Amino acid sequence: MSSDATVSIHETLGRDGVDDEGGGLGLVIAWSAAEPERVGEVALVGPGESFELGRDFAGRGALRFVRQRPFGVEERPAVAGPGISRRQLKVRGRPGALAVESTGRCAMRIGDAETSRGILLPGDTLSLRGQLLLYCVERPRRMAAAHDFSEPLAGAFGEVDRLGFVGESPVLWELRDQLAYAAKARAHVLITGESGTGKELAARAIHSLSSRASGRFVSRNAATIPSGLVDAELFGNVKNYPNPGTPERAGMIGEASGGTLFLDEIGELPLELQAHLLRVLDGGEHHRLGESMARRSDLRLVGATNRDPCELKHDLAPRLALRVEVPALSDRREDIPLLVRFLLARAAERAPDAVERFRGERGDFQVAPELIEALLSLPLPGNIRDIDALLWSAMSESRVGTIRLPKGWEPHEAPPSARSAKAAEPATEALPPRPAPTEAEVRAVIAKRQGNLMRAAADLGLPSRYGLYRLLKKLGIALDELRAGDSR
Repeated sequence: MSSDATVSIHETLGRDGVDDEGGGLGLVIAWSAAEPERVGEVALVGPGESFELGRDFAGRGALRFVRQRPFGVEERPAVAGPGISRRQLKVRGRPGALAVESTGRCAMRIGDAETSRGILLPGDTLSLRGQLLLYCVERPRRMAAAHDFSEPLAGAFGEVDRLGFVGESPVLWELRDQLAYAAKARAHVLITGESGTGKELAARAIHSLSSRASGRFVSRNAATIPSGLVDAELFGNVKNYPNPGTPERAGMIGEASGGTLFLDEIGELPLELQAHLLRVLDGGEHHRLGESMARRSDLRLVGATNRDPCELKHDLAPRLALRVEVPALSDRREDIPLLVRFLLARAAERAPDAVERFRGERGDFQVAPELIEALLSLPLPGNIRDIDALLWSAMSESRVGTIRLPKGWEPHEAPPSARSAKAAEPATEALPPRPAPTEAEVRAVIAKRQGNLMRAAADLGLPSRYGLYRLLKKLGIALDELRAGDSR
């Protein structure tokens, strides 16, 4: 992308009457029949702005899609599609909402209702039948600059990066930058996040970007280590100990010297066993079983847990000085269509006979927009694992051609961030969006819930505790003063 293109789009956005550094709502391309390569692009609409979307319509007032990254913004051409009219859709920005009106021949659906006009809130989908699926999100005009993650690591737009992550959401770009910073630091790290979000992938990213990349990456799920064998697994043993014929073992701590030791589910270790790690974390000192001589291991520990960090042993948690939280898919749902494409490509490598039958003439996988739309509203408690499981189920029933929703499949209760749009209501009669909570309200709700951030988030109408974390940061409320009461 040229610097001229970056300047051009920034200047154009600034002329629309909205602060170039501010934000608003965006429409992300979640599925396109004619241009599948454009999935992930976003059109930004601020309060008071009005645009039109149409086939190859790029005139004055046209809705412009961009590829938005921390390194700049690349403007893209008008959308294509034989079923889309040249003047298909009017979009008008309101505080916290978008008013939309269909002006073309392609039928429009908002949520479950076919309509000619309606209101979009973040988390809603808009479908132009058989042509285009758009997903409404909150999005800044410009992403925060990446201070530690370099552009060469990023790869092509929408594709897997060199760390193994897929997605173009601001939340994921923030994670990439945090991982790059953690890689430069020498401190031990604790990675938190829900199951299936990619905590081990984050640990491997820290290792590969660090000065220890040439050393070993030793990985073990701490929950699978029998309690009676923890010391032997961690510290190793000398030859013939504890029984004659027992081979000498360096243990995970010895094997990871010069590299990184990753202990997944570190919170599952009993507290008394967590204490065995303290001297190692302070200076690498440890004893192999059966040996009186102390050894030193030059390792870096990266632990991961889906528990509250406060549940770790009180003197272990401070030694994991750096904290990185891997966001749940509920905080970056716009990345789901890109993850679907990645997971299908990975499945095709592993089982080509089962997956290649769904690849189209242009090489892209044929996925029904209804499947993408369902995934965008599904709670997905297992995160990426849930997407993978649903895709395999869908392929097993679809057999050939297009991958469709499994028969009889019903989504669970929609997440708090999604709702069926009041599509039949005129745009002028839409109810105003719920105002953002004030600092006093946030503190009062957290106090009421005795520091339980997950329940507090639900009371405040936020999709998850991760949304509450971002709100606390925005309001200038230090998380440390609340951490002691945070219970998952």
